[in-house]
Amino acid sequence: MKAAARRRLAIAGLTAPAYIWLAVAVFLPLSAMLYFSFLSATPVGGREAHFTFDNYVDFFTKSIYWFNARRSLELGVHVTLLCLLIAYPAALMLAKHVRGRWREALFLLVILPFWSNALVRTFSWTMVLRGDGPVFGPINPLLPAGMQLDILFTYPAIVVGLVHAYLPYAILTIYISLQAVDDALIEAARSLGASRLQAFRRVTLPLSIPGVLAAVFLIFVPVIGSFMEPRILGGKDAIMLGPIIENQFIAAFNWPLGSALSFIMLAIVLIVMAAASPVLRRHLGATA
Repeated sequence: MKAAARRRLAIAGLTAPAYIWLAVAVFLPLSAMLYFSFLSATPVGGREAHFTFDNYVDFFTKSIYWFNARRSLELGVHVTLLCLLIAYPAALMLAKHVRGRWREALFLLVILPFWSNALVRTFSWTMVLRGDGPVFGPINPLLPAGMQLDILFTYPAIVVGLVHAYLPYAILTIYISLQAVDDALIEAARSLGASRLQAFRRVTLPLSIPGVLAAVFLIFVPVIGSFMEPRILGGKDAIMLGPIIENQFIAAFNWPLGSALSFIMLAIVLIVMAAASPVLRRHLGATA
């Protein structure tokens, strides 16, 4: 009993700092935001505020919030799909077909965006995606009159900036999952007569699904709440739920409405995850 008690005490001592930090850094700010979301005004500078549900009612009664919530979800889907389409082949090459110094060099290219400031990366895209930039500048003079390639301050520019920001997360998570797939299983499938494509479809792809799902959640959840890339690259197309929430806190100084919209976005994410969880459990169970 004493040994078991000492073991429990040791576990508690090792885990307590993490739980305390989570409580202070996560639950305390969320609790403050939840409190603000039920106020009629920001209680700063002598303003009087009373308890109200109007901030939540506004979301359901004003179509602008519904419309931009839908656009934010669409942005999350588009960015996630593009990241997976680009990341999976890259991760597969790194895990199964590249060795030695080439792998190290490619890994360096993958993690290179982490070494630069996110704001600097986003502003650099404003120079690349403009009509006279290094990509479209040499092409536009060759196009017929009236045709100009310039995607800056459009929805595709937002997608490009976000894919660039979150692609490394997808590559790294999928790579870890593919690296765990035993090569002997693939060789066994080939020795039983399976082609390369069949071995990939029947062995590699199903066993790498956990990494794909991890990448989906790592990308989709933060993308639907992103505000920096849409604001800088989107122009008039930047009106989504994330920038609206940021505007309530920074420009309008309406913290209660911003807090309410933040919790509504959190609820939307939880609903999406709850709706997808039966499918995910079934798929992961079949893979296991």
